[in-house]
Amino acid sequence: MQAIRKKPGCEPELIDIDNTLAALQQEVGGYIETVSIADVVIVCNEEGRLCGLPYNCRFVGVDFVGTILVVGRNKDEFCDVPEADFLMYHLREEDKK
Repeated sequence: MQAIRKKPGCEPELIDIDNTLAALQQEVGGYIETVSIADVVIVCNEEGRLCGLPYNCRFVGVDFVGTILVVGRNKDEFCDVPEADFLMYHLREEDKK
């Protein structure tokens, strides 16, 4: 599936990732936590703050640490991220605040 990956200190990038728990955990470096915002889901490291992962960005008013993924959702399933260009722009802009 297509997802946006945002690493701390880096620009967001569009990637292809397997839609599996193992692949998502590998990208964020541990157990996953999800934050649903409208039609997208932010996938992040559940223990990121406890592990002292570096600050990444603020997206829609929520601060994230460590690597995050932005994916789409279709009911209870993850899917390709919708409007990737639009969301990547907003990740860049909110990171500057």
